[in-house]
Amino acid sequence: MSSGSQPRTDSLGHHVPSGSAAVGRARYRRILRFASWYLAVTWWFEVFLPRVGLSKVSERGRASRLRTLAQRFHALAVDLGGLMIKVGQFMSSRLDVLPPEITTELEGLQDEVPPVAFAEIRALAEAELGVPLEQAFLTIDEAPVAAASLGQVHRARLASPIAADTGLDAVVLKVQRPGIGSIIDVDLAALRKVGGWLSRVRLVSDRVDVPALVEEFAQTSLEEIDYLHEAASCERFAADFTGDERVSVPAVVWERTTRRVLTLEDVTAIKITDTDALRVAGIDPAQVAPVFAEVMFDQLFSNGLFHADPHPGNIFVTPAPEGSSGRPWKLTFIDFGMMGDVPATTRSGLRKLLIAVASRDGKGLVDAVRDVGMLLPSAETTELEVAMTQLFARFGGMGLAELRDVDPREFRDFAVQLGDVVRSLPFQLPENFLLIIRAVSLVSGVCSALDPAFNLWDSVEPYAAQLLRDEGRNVVQDFAKQVFDVAGTVWRLPQRVDALVTQIEEGSLAVKTPVLDRRVARLERVARRLVSAVLFGALLIAGAVLRGNEATFGTVLMLLSVLPLLHALFAGRRHR
Repeated sequence: MSSGSQPRTDSLGHHVPSGSAAVGRARYRRILRFASWYLAVTWWFEVFLPRVGLSKVSERGRASRLRTLAQRFHALAVDLGGLMIKVGQFMSSRLDVLPPEITTELEGLQDEVPPVAFAEIRALAEAELGVPLEQAFLTIDEAPVAAASLGQVHRARLASPIAADTGLDAVVLKVQRPGIGSIIDVDLAALRKVGGWLSRVRLVSDRVDVPALVEEFAQTSLEEIDYLHEAASCERFAADFTGDERVSVPAVVWERTTRRVLTLEDVTAIKITDTDALRVAGIDPAQVAPVFAEVMFDQLFSNGLFHADPHPGNIFVTPAPEGSSGRPWKLTFIDFGMMGDVPATTRSGLRKLLIAVASRDGKGLVDAVRDVGMLLPSAETTELEVAMTQLFARFGGMGLAELRDVDPREFRDFAVQLGDVVRSLPFQLPENFLLIIRAVSLVSGVCSALDPAFNLWDSVEPYAAQLLRDEGRNVVQDFAKQVFDVAGTVWRLPQRVDALVTQIEEGSLAVKTPVLDRRVARLERVARRLVSAVLFGALLIAGAVLRGNEATFGTVLMLLSVLPLLHALFAGRRHR
């Protein structure tokens, strides 16, 4: 940048000091050096050596090379912080793209960094809020509750008159790390550069759309540092559970919230996995587990908006005040920076997936995966169907306590087999599916910590059964709608044919014969009988489906089906 250029700003629109530009360039070059070196190593071993007939040399050291790559990236991410830690966490979940040597090494990458000095936090918060902290808050703890690569959290108490207006006193103040916007800009610029390199490597581009993957990651990261977006997600999540006695959500203090500062009601209670504290409060941990699973399933399969980071630090169990009626405790969710949004069409596919999992249907699971667009229509899925069938046959129905007794070598061998099959197929998981997998995995772990005997299948199966009943009703409704649409078309068909004949008569070529008249009349009779036959089938099927839950209504529909059946069988015979 020349000395006469405009002041530099980051992705959040904030001024970047000139000294930060040099630091940013050094960071950018360091990331690119790392990427270019390992791309060259990968090209040499995975492309060049096989081409000159040395495939065995390449294969012999592949596992060791991949582990070394992952270990050195792990060290780089911890050293650089910022978005690089998020990149490692993101890569650790890409089981569809990356080999296990990489994903396993990066699983332990934690988003924990030394806290920022409170003087820097104060300066940023006051610049954002436009008032000194002493005016905005009655008190504020200088020691952070939590510090991460993107921001840190401090406890505080609201000052009047906002405390009186909101009815809140104790709050938590979440403040971005100073300079994180420019760091993210640098990291994303480097990642886009690397993505462009990879898109020109056929070995990679045939399997993964890397630029699209980078943009998915960029969108998620930019949303996570936009605290206005997090505040809106918090309120939308709360709206989804309005009136639900199982769930509570902290209130947003909008008067003390900006894109880089977020103020929320302090709802700190018992950490969900603190079983000793739960028992002291008179709460049975084994009763918390199924409720937590049920609430998460509601988010994933019904609401569409779900908490994508439900680790124990983000979920509290809040006992009800003494003397209150209703539920003795609630689940309190916090930290809505990482949220998943599932469109209605995808949600329908997820329901099919859940039903297939609950029924241990390997082929049905693969069909559902194809339906939601994760597999290309031309994909050959025979091996995947076999693998999923084997998975259900061997491990289906087991809880985590039972899985711990399985020989680890059996797990490892099966994971390698399934991983090879998945990586051979033309698909990659969309970002939200990764968030779903992450959420379900965390739910399973939390529930098992609450109750070692907890079996996630026990929660999945009744939920899937309810979805199946709901799907059955929807099928009947859709089928009935189609029947009436067809019936209307067929009913109007004779009139349309008659209009067509009239148009022909009025044209240059007149077509009017007794044979055509007879055929039109016959078509009309056949059409009306066809309508009756379709109505008979629709009423009979609807009655059979509904009879299990609504016996009276189902029986009435089945009896009514006799009328269109009689019409279909006997109507029109007098015309023969």
